[in-house]
Amino acid sequence: MTTLAQLRKAALSYPETVEHADDSGIVAFTVRDKRFASMSKDSLVELRLPAPDANEVLATHPSAQPLARGATPIGVRVPIRDINGQQLNHWVRRAWLSQAPKPLAAQVAAGNSATPGEVGDLPKAIGAPATRALTSAGITTLAQVAALTDTELLAMHGVGPRAVRILREALA
Repeated sequence: MTTLAQLRKAALSYPETVEHADDSGIVAFTVRDKRFASMSKDSLVELRLPAPDANEVLATHPSAQPLARGATPIGVRVPIRDINGQQLNHWVRRAWLSQAPKPLAAQVAAGNSATPGEVGDLPKAIGAPATRALTSAGITTLAQVAALTDTELLAMHGVGPRAVRILREALA
C-alpha cells in the first residue's frame, strides 16, 4: 500500500520543493509557491496535472476524480490506496514538471538523458539512476557533491547507498 512517506519522498526528490502542513491535516508540496501535490487527512492525493495527464489518470483509476478550481480543471484527486508506488512516482514527477518554472523543469527533464560517465566529472560507476538524479538536481561535478551530506544525496530518488559510497570514494 502506498503511503504519505512515499508521496513525501517522491515530491521532495525534486529541486526547490517545499513541504507545508496545515492545521486541517493537509500536507502539500510546492515548487516556488505553486502547489503540485498534496494529501488530505482522509488520504486523498491531489495532483495538479495538465489535461492530457489528468485524463490518463482518470482513465486508469476508476476511483480518481477530476480536480477543478471553479469550472477550470486543474488535476485529479485519487485515494492513495488505489495508486501503487511506481505510478505515484510517475504522476508526482508529471505534476512537478507542470508547475515548476520552465528553466527548472528543463533542467530536470535534461536529467532523463544523462549518461553515466558523460556528465561533468561524476564517476560512471554510480550508474544511470544516480546520474539522472544528480543531473536533474543540477549537480554535475564532484565539487557540488562534496557540498551535500549523505542524507541529502540519499533523499534523491535514484541515489542509493552504493552510489553515495562511490561518490565519497571519488572525492577522497
